[in-house]
Amino acid sequence: MNKPVFTLNNPAGLYDPTANGYSHVASVAAGARLLFIAGQGGEDERGNLSPDFAEQVRQALNNLRTALESAGASSRDVVKLTVLIVDHSEARLRVFGELLQVAFGTGPMPTCTLIPVPRLALDGMLFEIEAVAALAAE
Repeated sequence: MNKPVFTLNNPAGLYDPTANGYSHVASVAAGARLLFIAGQGGEDERGNLSPDFAEQVRQALNNLRTALESAGASSRDVVKLTVLIVDHSEARLRVFGELLQVAFGTGPMPTCTLIPVPRLALDGMLFEIEAVAALAAE
């Protein structure tokens, strides 16, 4: 088994964010190969965009997985997420959290920043997610 190239933790003195699907701190080892994945929206391979928020989140997470796999990575290699949500609400946060848990599974979650926004690049786009992943150097 390869030695992990990063650690995720939630230090004492900060609230436990586990229920909200993220960790407070990621530490990446020197020499790790970093991947920067551009924001992935809910468009399918043909550029079709569902009007449903949950379907956009599901597709965006699938798109993120495809991008990661193209570079030899998986969700377990992600150390940082940035999430953009149009018309953010607690209900949308719950949808995102549930689908993220399905996509990333159990275990420590990456660090994450969620940014409510008034709109995204395309008309009808409701969700976007970008990632930074760390892998052992080649």
